Amino acid sequence: MMRQVRDSARFHGMSKISLIAKLTAAEGKADELRGALQTLIAAADEEDGLEVYSVHADASDGNVFYFFELYRDQEALDVHGKGEGMKPAMQALGSMLAGRPEVTMLSPVAAKGLDV
Repeated sequence: MMRQVRDSARFHGMSKISLIAKLTAAEGKADELRGALQTLIAAADEEDGLEVYSVHADASDGNVFYFFELYRDQEALDVHGKGEGMKPAMQALGSMLAGRPEVTMLSPVAAKGLDV
């Protein structure tokens, strides 16, 4: 996923890294963005260290989507979006967004259904 935050020192040395990214569609682009996000999910198969990559629609605002991402380690996060499928899929989103994604970097503590 496109990130504004990268290589934060507080995440080095930790085993797993997670993040939440909020994407807002440009006016009239929500349906197009939804389709592009599905393409992005399919392209994520090329990233071995990307353990969870899921997109969610905001139930109260049809123009807003959230990603939840879980990476094996810092190395996996560092290569995110640079592959043959992911790079062009991520670049295609630019014209569909109302602005830059809002990214919150997280450190997993506990989860049901995920190995954190």
